[in-house]
Parts: sequence; C-alpha cells; structure tokens
Amino acid sequence: MKKYKVAIIGCGNIANCAHIPAYLKSGMAEIKYFCDLIPEKAQACVEKYGCGKAVVDYHDFLNDPELDAVSVCTHNDFHSIIAIDFLRAGKHVMCEKPAARILSEALAMQKAAHESGKLLNIGVCNRFNTYVEKIRELIAAGELGEVYHVYASFRAHRSIPGLGGDFTTFAASGGGALIDWGVHYLDLILFCCGDPQVKTASGAAFSKLGVDMKNFVYTGMWAEETSDVENGTYDVDDSVTGFVRTSGPMITFNGAWAQNIGVSETYIDFLGDKAGIRLNYCGDFRMWSTKNGMLTETKVNCRTTDMYENEIRDFLRCIGTGEHNRQYIDYAVETSKLMQAIYDSSASGKEIIV
Repeated sequence: MKKYKVAIIGCGNIANCAHIPAYLKSGMAEIKYFCDLIPEKAQACVEKYGCGKAVVDYHDFLNDPELDAVSVCTHNDFHSIIAIDFLRAGKHVMCEKPAARILSEALAMQKAAHESGKLLNIGVCNRFNTYVEKIRELIAAGELGEVYHVYASFRAHRSIPGLGGDFTTFAASGGGALIDWGVHYLDLILFCCGDPQVKTASGAAFSKLGVDMKNFVYTGMWAEETSDVENGTYDVDDSVTGFVRTSGPMITFNGAWAQNIGVSETYIDFLGDKAGIRLNYCGDFRMWSTKNGMLTETKVNCRTTDMYENEIRDFLRCIGTGEHNRQYIDYAVETSKLMQAIYDSSASGKEIIV
C-alpha cells in the first residue's frame, strides 16, 4: 500500500488529539514535517511521535516534490492563506474547520481548489460520526417522513475559550460562538438532511458577557493558556440565535459560549411528520414515533468508530481516487454562506437572501 507523505501545519491541540494520531493509525501516511511558529511545539511532536522534521516556516517545504498533502491545524486567520499556497503548489489539503474567517476567504479557497484540481477537505468531523451517519440514513429512507423543522442548541454556562486571545479576536477568528461551535451544528444538520439549499437567514449575535474580561467569572475554559484579559481583545459573539429557510427543513438554533443559565444544552432535534429524533451532540440519539395506536420511544445504541480516524482515512483514500467526498470544500462553502448571512443579518437587522 502506498504511503502518502504529509505535513502537519500547526502543532496545537487539534493536531495532537486528532490529525496526527489519525494519520499514524491509518497505515496510509508518513508524516514528513511538523510545522509551527513556536519551534518547541514542532520539535515536541518529532520527539513524541518519533518521525518527521521540525520546521518553523511552511515555505521551506511548500515545493517539496515528495510531499503529497498537508493538514492545516492553525487558527482561522491562516486557513485560507496556507491552504491556497499548498493547492497552488500541487498539494492536497485537509483544513480544520471553519473553512475560513469570512465567506470571501472560503470562496477564494474553493476557487484555488477548483483551479488546481487538488483536494481541499474541511474538517467538519461530524460528517464521519457514526450516529450522525445513521440519522442521515434514517431521514433518507423516509423513517421520519417529511423533516420540516430542525432545532439546534449549543449552549454552555460560562466557557469562553482563551478570553482575550485569538478565539475572542475577530481579526483572528472571524467570529465567536457561531463560527467556533455553530459551524459543527449547522454543517451536521445540512449533512443529515441531504445538503439542502440555504435560501434565507435571519439572526442576532450578542457580545455581552465577555466584554468586561477582567471581571468575567468562570470555573474553567478551553484554551485558557492563550487567555490575555489584561491586554487582549474581545469583539466576537458569545451567544447567537437564528432562523434559516432551506429547500428542505426550517432550521432554528440558539448557541452560547456564555449565558447566565447554568445548564449546558447541546443537542439537535430533527422533527418529522412520522417521527422525531433528538441527537445528543457527540453522543447517541433517541427516536419517537407511533405504531398500532401506541406512542413509541426507541433508544439507539450501535458500534461506533472514531470520526477523526474516519475523516483522515477517507481523505487519504480520495487522494488516490480523485473523488470529492462529503468534506469537500463545496459543502463547506455552503455552511460559510449561512454563517456569513447570520452575521450580516445581525449587523443589518434584516433577513438575508443567501
């Protein structure tokens, strides 16, 4: 079996928890480079995984003829720059979500992928989640009947990531709770419903709880090591709500990195005229229906596989076949259009035609 030579660009948490282990377990890849602006991070990967070379500047191997593909695991503001550079250099790209900070950058990535003929996949990992795949199959088989409404809740109490750092700086991230968490939920919904066309969107994004960074009360937060409440920036949304019309179901959602409700609610409801499903995000699901004059409730349990391993393995498979799979940039651009419309609606106070 051919082993593809790959590079990891950005040696932080998502690279170490997902991409690197998945490549090594696939049996289809050899990691040639670990690249990070912080040399110690790249070198730590070389020592931890016993392979590859530590590099600070990705331009040093951009035109390596042996290199087949890269994983872009940097923060959002570098996604489009790095992905486009490698596509133009003739390399395949797996880029972490979201595709980019703003729609124009995502469209530029799509254009580069189309022109180069190389793969550009976006790491919306739930498209390879076993339970999500099962829900898509049930909907496609008509088990829910007409799915007319999908509601998503991605709400936490007070868990703003890296307060004052890149996560809460618009110039680096392009947004807050919607682009960080909502991208997964919205993409998952579109995938399960057969990727319907998004028609209009209306929403409101709020930046309320995190603005007074020095007095923000919390118990713990993701990426706390990047926090800078003294000198940092907070100009993104910490909560968001929206209403979306598609060629399929209506979609409504409420999301919050931070809210003054001390309950975490992370689930998606698929409402059909024959049955309904509640998916516990990153978990299992239940289905409610009727049969022979009875109300029925089905708790689903099935054997699962690791979604990160699945997405990387399928990315490598597609390098060999040239196939555009379910994570190809064309799908991700539709989610980017939707998120951009929500932000534009919030700014203008009007419904946006997508």
